[in-house]
Amino acid sequence: MGEKKRANFFVDRTIIKVEAGRGGDGMMHFRREKYVPKGGPDGGDGGRGGSVYAIGKKSLKTLLDLKYKSKYKAMNGADGGTNRKQGKKGQDIYIPVPLGTIFLEDTTNEFIGEILKDKETLLLASGGRGGRGNTRFATPVMKSPRKYEKGESGEEKLIRVELKLIAEIGVVGFPNSGKSTLLKALTGTNVKTAGYAFTTLTPNLGVMNTDRGEQVVICDLPGIVKDASLGRGMGLQFLRHIERTLKLIFLIDITAADPVQQVSILKGELKAYNKSLLDKPRIIVFNKIDLVDNVPEFDIPGERVYYISAIKKQNLDLIKQEI
Repeated sequence: MGEKKRANFFVDRTIIKVEAGRGGDGMMHFRREKYVPKGGPDGGDGGRGGSVYAIGKKSLKTLLDLKYKSKYKAMNGADGGTNRKQGKKGQDIYIPVPLGTIFLEDTTNEFIGEILKDKETLLLASGGRGGRGNTRFATPVMKSPRKYEKGESGEEKLIRVELKLIAEIGVVGFPNSGKSTLLKALTGTNVKTAGYAFTTLTPNLGVMNTDRGEQVVICDLPGIVKDASLGRGMGLQFLRHIERTLKLIFLIDITAADPVQQVSILKGELKAYNKSLLDKPRIIVFNKIDLVDNVPEFDIPGERVYYISAIKKQNLDLIKQEI
């Protein structure tokens, strides 16, 4: 039987245990040479234990692998040898993670660091120092030391790992407002769309190419509903993914019973989660104008408002210019 196929689902939080390698012991040894019956000390130092690192891998979009494998242990350092030979260093291990991953001590909540670039590394647990051999303890007075050191233990940590996807633009809205359709229209990303609520079950990323040859990453989040901050729906649990975005798009279904009220509800739910999200620049985009005979003009003080049809690609140039 082959390995059981893993489920393909989105994971953005997990806990891992990392253990660095122990340092090798120093050696106590004396030279044994012909015609030198009382040779001096020549015990070598132990090698440092291997360390545990995280490394950025831009092709990853989920912490699924860390959910399946939650324990990581680096190799121990080798003991010191004769003739002052130092023990071999324990092999380091590298844990591939998506860009935007942050690491915190699970017990203290202390911030360890984050991975933002491809191939960027972050030390999670340092290998133990190798012990000194008896050669290190020789002095003019103590010419034949019988002293050596044991290797030190490597660091061992329980680490909480969280993913905050990196995107310049975050699209938020009620279920079935057309977020995935807009993402597909702007970026060409092949995301699932359907005519029922909560089509999007995980955040989606797409890349929009601008006329100036630049690339803009856009994130589409699962729909937010009223009282999401109290646990209703599912969109709020993914809002950490827009904390790093530069700008927000509030996408509203213009055929809803009260589209303007949806804008107020979205603001309230984002504020309940993290009020700093409302400080980000944003635009209000009313979608599905192809479904109404006459497009209403809503007056929302202090907001820039646009009217589009994502599925028909009407007025998308205005949104691209704004982005």
